Amino acid sequence: MSDLQEEGRHAINSPMSPASADIHPEDTLLEENEERTMIDPTSKDDPKFKELVKVLIDWINDVLVEERIIVKQLEEDLYDGQVLQKLLEKLAGCKLNVAEVTQSEIGQKQKLQTVLEAVHGLLRPHGWALQWTVDSIHGKNLVAILHLLVSLAMHFRAPIRLPEHVSVQVVVVRKREGLLHSSHVTEELTTTTEMMMGRFERDAFDTLFDHAPDKLSVVKKSLITFVNKHLNKLNLEVTELETQFADGVYLVLLTGLLEDYFVPLHNFYLTPDSFDQKVHNVAFAFELMLDGGLKTPKARPEDVVNLDLKSTLRVLYNLFTKYKDLE
Repeated sequence: MSDLQEEGRHAINSPMSPASADIHPEDTLLEENEERTMIDPTSKDDPKFKELVKVLIDWINDVLVEERIIVKQLEEDLYDGQVLQKLLEKLAGCKLNVAEVTQSEIGQKQKLQTVLEAVHGLLRPHGWALQWTVDSIHGKNLVAILHLLVSLAMHFRAPIRLPEHVSVQVVVVRKREGLLHSSHVTEELTTTTEMMMGRFERDAFDTLFDHAPDKLSVVKKSLITFVNKHLNKLNLEVTELETQFADGVYLVLLTGLLEDYFVPLHNFYLTPDSFDQKVHNVAFAFELMLDGGLKTPKARPEDVVNLDLKSTLRVLYNLFTKYKDLE
């Protein structure tokens, strides 16, 4: 065992590997042509990676609070399919035909197979890339588990804010001709919200943020001038787009002003005090825009509520292009 462990450490620390990684004895017990992956410790220490893990754990625990399930460590608590089963049943409002408790490895993998087939049935029609398998989840592959959870959170529009552009260095250990070899690859766990959802093509705002950030202030100034021209009629004024439109109130009022009608106050929350109420307001504003003949905004209500500037700009520019000539 010690010889195998030493061989594993040598493979990881060899010149072909840019960073070292902790090798557990079981990670070195590979069959010929078998491979195993693990996250480089430096990636685990990255603040954005830690934030992603914490956000997902908190989300799962919130969803399953009535089940009295508490997840503390993703790879240890999700690998056998039990928590994943409960999570999917809660999110999708369904009941899976699986055994409640399975102790054997075969039984656990059978449960995982059923759970993941249900997940795939939900995600495949929407073009999601399925970057996990029964073996990777049951093998406690944290990268695969994170890919799965991020996809579920985005598909079910979880009321959370996932950190963007989270990537990790993954050490891949392979056994070839009796020797262990390692390599490093980069796994991207989250990109931007739009790209994760696979719903939107890149547009002018992607180009603006990526390649012309100096022009961003000009766009913001133009939109602030536009919205204040109409909100001033109600003695309201905007100075910060992402924060002042985040609760949806100004967005509802602005849409009503542009269409020249009064929006009944019982249709939205004038003083929202929760995430759900804010999402309701923004979603209601989107409905008003559709009723006015506008295209569906290239943003989610949750993104606007979560102070995503790009999403807020897209929504306001949608209004601007139609109503900019209003006197």
